[in-house]
Amino acid sequence: MRPSAYYAALAAGILLGVVGQIALKAGAEASTKDMAADTGALGGILAQILNPFTIGGFAVYVLASFCYIVAIKKIPLSLAFPSVSISYAIVAMLAAMLWGEPFGVRQVAGIALIGCGILVLHS
Repeated sequence: MRPSAYYAALAAGILLGVVGQIALKAGAEASTKDMAADTGALGGILAQILNPFTIGGFAVYVLASFCYIVAIKKIPLSLAFPSVSISYAIVAMLAAMLWGEPFGVRQVAGIALIGCGILVLHS
């Protein structure tokens, strides 16, 4: 494989991780609405686990892990692992757009620091 293929695998792993996280949140939100019927603690956990978004989120995480494994065959872990932190920024922005979660000055500052750290590592 060409070196760029390993970076493509890393990018795919990061993006799939973001999709997995969003799917898990969607499943949690749906299960919270389902739990309004008060199915009990065990029923609530089971409803969460069996929610299609939760199952899909876990499946996407598995695919993300495979991509990450391919990437770290040639990309140093000291570079690949910190690069995954860009997913925190993407998830925070998507959560703000999809669920109205807080996205203020502190979140922007944190994301800027993450971005700066990634730039330093890749320069």
